[in-house]
Amino acid sequence: MADKPIIGFIGVGYMGHGMAKNILKGGYTLQVRGNRNREPIDDLVGQGATEASSPKAMAEACDIIHICLSNSPQVEDIVRGEDGILASGKSGLIVVDCTTADPSSTDTLAQELGDAGMVLVDAPLGRTPKEAEEGTLDAMVGCDADTFETVRPVIECWASTINHVGETGAAHRMKLVMNFISMGYGALFAEALSLGAKNGISPQTIRKVIGASRMSNGFFETFMSYAVDRDRDAHKFTLTNALKDTTYVASMAQSAGVMNPVGAAVRNYYAHAVSIGAGGDYVPMVADHVARLNGIDLADEVEKGKN
Repeated sequence: MADKPIIGFIGVGYMGHGMAKNILKGGYTLQVRGNRNREPIDDLVGQGATEASSPKAMAEACDIIHICLSNSPQVEDIVRGEDGILASGKSGLIVVDCTTADPSSTDTLAQELGDAGMVLVDAPLGRTPKEAEEGTLDAMVGCDADTFETVRPVIECWASTINHVGETGAAHRMKLVMNFISMGYGALFAEALSLGAKNGISPQTIRKVIGASRMSNGFFETFMSYAVDRDRDAHKFTLTNALKDTTYVASMAQSAGVMNPVGAAVRNYYAHAVSIGAGGDYVPMVADHVARLNGIDLADEVEKGKN
């Protein structure tokens, strides 16, 4: 591998665009590949990236490929497809999967890539598209120590907090623990807002009291930016993705023989919202769905709280 490896990036959506942009800013030669939305691809090409014709072609040209997609089946297709990464036969290639993925899939792909002389690194993300654009995401990384030292300078382009949590697969497991907590916060905050409203406590009051206490956190702040300020873009993570992640949590718990009744309850909040066609809404909007189930219009409660 050259002193400055050539980087590929597949999946330049909400998170991937900012990550790829910051890799370019880091002085790396970058190839990109997107989906139907041309805007982020055209923007990155305008900044100096080139567009790869296929994952196979990207693998042939690059030393390290990032994948940042929505779910494990998409990652599997990118790796195993007819024009996929494995088809390149590129021994020594490092594949960095930033997707929040099913760890059982990660384990299988790591074996398949390893058999082909490639290395899989799992490096899922924490925080939001805002931090992706700023290059200040959190990264959990799973791989051996030598590979970590190879990929760390590239990851430092898009992450300000980097934790090497173990061998390949450990980071995707850690990410599911994180998302169990965060999606649990979402369900808990949504229920708390309805409970407060039914008892004469405004969303503004809940935000003020909890926000000034030791129970506040970054997730609470972005959640309330939507629930109280009605900022739709405060946390751009869809309910469909929330359901996917909590489903992966359930699978991981079952595989490990761990009781997870709170996880089942949390998952059902997102499953309900997705089942009624609201999967494209963002996670803080689960507060609106829970409010409606309780006969409340949360936006009206916010207006009342202004008086």
